[in-house]
Amino acid sequence: QDTDVVPHIQNLGIAVEAWYPLGGRGHQKELLSDPLLTEIAMRHGKSVAQVILRWDLQRGVVVIPGSSNPDHMKENISIFDFELTEDEMTQIAALNRNEKHDWY
Repeated sequence: QDTDVVPHIQNLGIAVEAWYPLGGRGHQKELLSDPLLTEIAMRHGKSVAQVILRWDLQRGVVVIPGSSNPDHMKENISIFDFELTEDEMTQIAALNRNEKHDWY
């Protein structure tokens, strides 16, 4: 989540983009099956992927999830018809593990 870096960069007026916002290779299954994210998704009638993308969006982070699957593309763009509560934003932020991964 880079909780120190993201606000610092944003305060400099620089846009922050999430790379692999849905977990990336080897971590997607774990992230998309998280119990808290699943609960929040059910509450909003959305998928876990949509909740994650919305969370980033509400933090002012640019998300460009890659997909060649038309169904996933439609799902990924359908995040503008709901909003996470402040409590939900805090709960999701608490999932931070302070991990960094290189994907290449």
